Amino acid sequence: MTQMTHLVLKDHAGTDHTFNPQDLTSGVATYAESAGVPIGNKVASYSVKRTSTGKWKVVCKLAIPTVQDVVVSGISKPTVVRTAYVNIEFAFDPTSNTAERQDVLAYAHNLLADSDITAGVVDLSAPF
Repeated sequence: MTQMTHLVLKDHAGTDHTFNPQDLTSGVATYAESAGVPIGNKVASYSVKRTSTGKWKVVCKLAIPTVQDVVVSGISKPTVVRTAYVNIEFAFDPTSNTAERQDVLAYAHNLLADSDITAGVVDLSAPF
């Protein structure tokens, strides 16, 4: 079991974003980077659970809102205008070993860094 500490994630410009522990409920660890207004908080979470079939499932999620001030009846109010979501799921057989899981994590890390994948995510460029 891993004790919750803060997560430091870099954005595209290389700026560090610190996500502080917020909650641990039903095995889901939740972290948030405060935006000053709770609706604008960036949220990261992860869980490690055993499925009914005995497999281990690790789920990582990010929710990154974009907040703008909207003026309604002369009152400025922060409003979420859109949110980007990331869902990553790993599933492992109960007989998997540490080296296999390390390899899968490395493959996933490198997959996300691959130019075909980054073109799909950044430019919304479909494969052809």
